Amino acid sequence: MPCAIVIGAAPVVMYTGPEKLAIDQDELSVAGALAGTAIRTARGVTVDLEVPADAEIVIEGLIDTGLLEPEGPFGESNGYVALEDFNMSMEVTAITHRRSAVFASMISQVSPSESSVIKKLALEPLFLNHLREHLSLKSALRVVMHEPLSNLRPIIFVQFANNTPKSEIWRGLQGTAARQADSGKMVIAVSEDIEPEHTDAVMWSLAYRCNPIEDVHIEPYRSGGHSPKSGPAHADSTLLIDATLKYPMAPLALPGREYMERAQTLWRELGLPALTPRSPWYGYSMGDWNDIWQDFARNAVAGEWSKNGENTWQRRRGGLTPETPARLVETEKKPNK
Repeated sequence: MPCAIVIGAAPVVMYTGPEKLAIDQDELSVAGALAGTAIRTARGVTVDLEVPADAEIVIEGLIDTGLLEPEGPFGESNGYVALEDFNMSMEVTAITHRRSAVFASMISQVSPSESSVIKKLALEPLFLNHLREHLSLKSALRVVMHEPLSNLRPIIFVQFANNTPKSEIWRGLQGTAARQADSGKMVIAVSEDIEPEHTDAVMWSLAYRCNPIEDVHIEPYRSGGHSPKSGPAHADSTLLIDATLKYPMAPLALPGREYMERAQTLWRELGLPALTPRSPWYGYSMGDWNDIWQDFARNAVAGEWSKNGENTWQRRRGGLTPETPARLVETEKKPNK
């Protein structure tokens, strides 16, 4: 099988290389569309292939599809060393290059690496487009593939708009896991207030918005994909988790945005080290809040704590056990939705 290894191509060509395009879609055509002009190509010297004419180096050769040669061990992007396997090898037939060619290399082992960054830029939009356009899930807002150590493909977070029906969330989870055989071993759905890149926020959502007996599903017979090959060979499985907000909850226990932004301003004025806030970094309502509690908050901001104490002193009751919710025994307005 004729082959050409291209080294030092234009960045737009490198970007389209790892994209999973349709089988009849030419990567160089996509690269040209992104660049706004056709990618110049030239015929190989010893193989009947078109290669980028402006590449630094092109290595031409023939891959023997009948005889396999041991390859490895070498570092892999999944964080483990790939042990020796029999794989196809290429017999070099020609090397062409520019004058004073530059050998453009990249580090591609444990992620994050240069190759995983390129793949992340390409794959996340493709998965989101699959959900929004192919499955008509317009409530899907973002797809984020977890990169450090796990290398993008096994762990995927999908962010949904608030109030998305449960059936649509599960269709999104299943659609994400099924789009690509080596991607989506674990797919986690979160609501729009959760920043998918912030794994601490995702863990917070898993801890308090997911009831495992109802919100976790395991699907069998999944391909092992791009995983370490140590141990017995067996089919893998897929873990789908709905960690979205399913009913009104109490507000986030932080000062409101206006107060936190004011704190940022004071911080900068004092010349303290730069801050990089990660969501959630200010308090906001999640639906379970009423007028009494809002009055308490206003009093606290105004320094009028005594008014809150006067209110609760008048509402004392006997015959209750500690931590009995007040709204279970008092007649009051329902929490604002």
